[in-house]
Amino acid sequence: MSDFWKTIPLLAALAAAAPLAAQTDGEAATDADATPPAQTQPAETGEAPATDDADQTAPSGLNMGQEIPTEETAQPGQSYVAESFGDWEQRCIRTEDGKDPCQLYQLLRDGNGNAVSEMSVFALPEGAQAAAGSTIITPLETYLPGALTISVDSGAAKRYPFDFCAQQGCFARVGFTEAEVLAFKRGAKAQMVIVPAAAPDQKITLPISLNGFTAGYDAVAAANAD
Repeated sequence: MSDFWKTIPLLAALAAAAPLAAQTDGEAATDADATPPAQTQPAETGEAPATDDADQTAPSGLNMGQEIPTEETAQPGQSYVAESFGDWEQRCIRTEDGKDPCQLYQLLRDGNGNAVSEMSVFALPEGAQAAAGSTIITPLETYLPGALTISVDSGAAKRYPFDFCAQQGCFARVGFTEAEVLAFKRGAKAQMVIVPAAAPDQKITLPISLNGFTAGYDAVAAANAD
């Protein structure tokens, strides 16, 4: 299990590689040029050169797209979706030695269906204070002093600070206790609340679907333990 700690930077990179879609209404949107909408690019794309035919027939200025890496075609350093569990995906990064670190991923949307935030969860080795780690990415225009809060069902909400902001958005690296992981597994619904910088007196509530969480979490834990 000690080798697992070496995968933590890769898991963080995997979270950063996932696309962050812009939020509407101007409350908290990322730079559209830096982070394409998740609907059109649900996973990190690989460098797939266009064919000669495409170069000859494609009108000037049109993007012919790139292949999305799969578990079979992903090259070292590329992320891929290994499996889906309800509203969660098991995303992994291909490594040279084949010991691909994985995490459970969900794109969070607001009440209007707009993609706003990303949440990735992965189990940690036994004996640590946190039973699971989570990387959460929110838009750059998030009000950082407002932090973010997470709650499950009618349980008390817990507040988490942001660690840093980068081109992809603002990052919070969160730890969950065993009891909190169990609450996710047994819960009916969860939610995350963030504050937009443009309106610090308002809050944006994002539902976190727990559909598929238990099976996905256990699958990711098993994959990272191999």
